[in-house]
Amino acid sequence: MSRSVIPAAIARQPWRVILPLIVLVCFGATVLYSAAGGSMTPFAQSHLLRFAIFLVMAFGISRAPSDFVRLVAYPAYAIVLVLLVLVEALGAIGGGSQRWLNLGPIVLQPSELMKPVIVLVLAQFYSTLPTGMIGSWRAVVPAGVLIALPMGLVLLQPDLGTALAIAFGGVVIMFLAGLPLRWFLAGGAAAAIAAPLAFFFALKDYQRQRVFTFIDPESDPLGTGYHITQSKIAIGSGG
Repeated sequence: MSRSVIPAAIARQPWRVILPLIVLVCFGATVLYSAAGGSMTPFAQSHLLRFAIFLVMAFGISRAPSDFVRLVAYPAYAIVLVLLVLVEALGAIGGGSQRWLNLGPIVLQPSELMKPVIVLVLAQFYSTLPTGMIGSWRAVVPAGVLIALPMGLVLLQPDLGTALAIAFGGVVIMFLAGLPLRWFLAGGAAAAIAAPLAFFFALKDYQRQRVFTFIDPESDPLGTGYHITQSKIAIGSGG
């Protein structure tokens, strides 16, 4: 019986996804190397280090049995939630926001970890919820709390975009869990009504300016609309 030259554990990995990802990461490292004036530090080195760490983590997670993933869902959520609290107390400040934890060779942004973790914890929650409760408040309130806690901490940083991404991931899991469609329609209607109030009274000035720039970047082509305008010029010139 012939044996494969490549071990089965390696052969079954999704290399059609991994190899293009490696190419993109190497291209990014090359750009960062050039941006640093031909030096691997500080950008390219930390970029490659982060990729290596998370690639190993991805391989480990891919080999983990589903029971293990269910087991760690709530502990992982609790750990990332604690990290978000630590960001408020000890986080590094940059660009007017406090979003990162300085861990020496790498700078960790816990809010990014919450994006996949909120999916895991809600999937675990709904997998243990009796089918008969899927249309009751017991299917909404606990899930809403699980989403609201990290959202609130991320909004304090402030990081509206990541907070909305966490909420979106949570809502998608709630939809896939089979919650009644009328609840999502009602929530969407409420959000549409509240959006103008939030725009004028909850958003900060720079956040409102981003919306105005997105709608009409030519109104300030040398300021806030500079990058959008230059992107259009580059595309129009053939790249």
